[in-house]
Amino acid sequence: MVITFLFCLFLGRFFYIQVIWKEKLHYLALDQWTREIPVHAGRGNIYDANGELLAGNEEAYTVYARANAVGDAEGSATLLSGILSVPREELSEKLSDKSKSEIVLLRKTGKETVEELARQNVRGVYYARDDVRVYPYGEAACQVIGFTSYDGSGTTGIEGYYDSFLAGENGEILYETDLVGVDLEGASAAYLPAKDGLSVKLTIDFRIQSLAEQVMGKALSASSAKAARAIVLDPSDFSVLAMVNLPSYDLNDIPRDDMSRLNALSRNSLVTDIYEPGSTFKIVTSAANIEEGLRGNPSALPLNHVFSSSRTRSVGGTTIKCWSDHKNGKHSNQTLAEALNNSCNPCFVDIALALGKETFYEYLEAFQFGRATGIDFSGESIGMLLPESIVRDHDLARIGFGQTIAVSPLQLACAVASAVNGGYYYAPRLVAEIFSEDGSVRERTERKLLRRTVSEETSRILSSMLEGVVRDGSGKKAYIEGYRVAGKTGTAQKYENGRIAQGKYVSSFVGYFPANEPKYLALIIVDEPQGSYYGSTVAAPCAGEIFQGIIDLMKLPKSEG
Repeated sequence: MVITFLFCLFLGRFFYIQVIWKEKLHYLALDQWTREIPVHAGRGNIYDANGELLAGNEEAYTVYARANAVGDAEGSATLLSGILSVPREELSEKLSDKSKSEIVLLRKTGKETVEELARQNVRGVYYARDDVRVYPYGEAACQVIGFTSYDGSGTTGIEGYYDSFLAGENGEILYETDLVGVDLEGASAAYLPAKDGLSVKLTIDFRIQSLAEQVMGKALSASSAKAARAIVLDPSDFSVLAMVNLPSYDLNDIPRDDMSRLNALSRNSLVTDIYEPGSTFKIVTSAANIEEGLRGNPSALPLNHVFSSSRTRSVGGTTIKCWSDHKNGKHSNQTLAEALNNSCNPCFVDIALALGKETFYEYLEAFQFGRATGIDFSGESIGMLLPESIVRDHDLARIGFGQTIAVSPLQLACAVASAVNGGYYYAPRLVAEIFSEDGSVRERTERKLLRRTVSEETSRILSSMLEGVVRDGSGKKAYIEGYRVAGKTGTAQKYENGRIAQGKYVSSFVGYFPANEPKYLALIIVDEPQGSYYGSTVAAPCAGEIFQGIIDLMKLPKSEG
């Protein structure tokens, strides 16, 4: 019985070693009898829409050692210290540690260093290509492009989101060694080639990106603001042409030693952060009312509706006021077009309450509020939208003019683009193509329609009104003679701990051109400007300057008629 038990025990152990443990033992043996030199894959490049290099690679090497194969640790440390410019004591400690099969002596060193290392032929020391990621324009679009970690893998931005394409696959060279890791004389090497990563072509146009950064940089400085942001997109397909987040940082000099600062500077706030949009949201409210009117909904206020001259509305125990008395201190009757020109809150309270919660929320859902836009970027915020079931009249009234709702700048830009482009809501995109360096396209991001929001007739009517805002109303500082610019200003108070923060505002403007066939849309946000804080005086001029710059860059002709 005992003999049978022992036989079964030995048989079981034999089976475990030969079958179950086989792969691990094979790996341990291979590791013990071979020396692997990594062959790093070249990381794919990142280009703008016109082929301008935004992220590339610079030749560099990493130096390794096998302590067991180093004959004289102290002597090797002394020699290597002069070559690698690393303290001798540090190298001596590493080369004396026999517990590790492979040790990194120096990362990301230049070609001259490894050439000298090759001449010295230090026993047990070798090197492998390990390029450095470089960004030719430093701070340009830094939050969009993102950066890589020390080991070269994508961490943030496009570098992180598309890392599986950019990274490629590393290879290696295997040399046979003896038990302590010394190369066997006459042994052959096995070579597993690396597969370089694919390159990415963005929708970002570096010319527009650079222009927008210059304009917003001046606005940030002139207003002593906390931050200045801008997004420029093409309303015909929602491709993002520029994203500006200031202040920014240099991708070639990442402040990794201060993680709090790095997180703040590297965050693409246009995608990840939210804010109360204020009066720019009145575009959405107007679109919903016009569309319902065209559909014959009796609750919608007709286009020729004249809003009461009263400058206040009382809703649910709260009083909502107009920001200003018009025309010599008297608040006059207004049409919808005039209400947009004057940015009169009570008029949009009337619209929201007339449409009712159910209908208004159908449009909020159609315009993607409370959900992601679907952009190819990590960390997108879905905003903050009260559940329909708990919304009361005073909540609905405030949503109508852009309060009691928080959106990401990207959400608002896309919603406005859809409201004025004929009612087409596309998935916004930052990447146009993924391709290999031989030019063959592996993936192409096509325009993707997510839903219809309003009719083309609604867009036409709304655009006509918003063109009037720029021509005659609060958006005058975005006006460009001979070009049909349309848009809407916004000035929103900020909240801290549930209360209005005195003296803190978000100034904004969203505009586009040509009004009859939108091709360029810009959302401008200046956070906490000092002195003048109205969107009409702080943000609208930035849009006008960006649009004028685009006109000059693209040599766009004046509008006809």
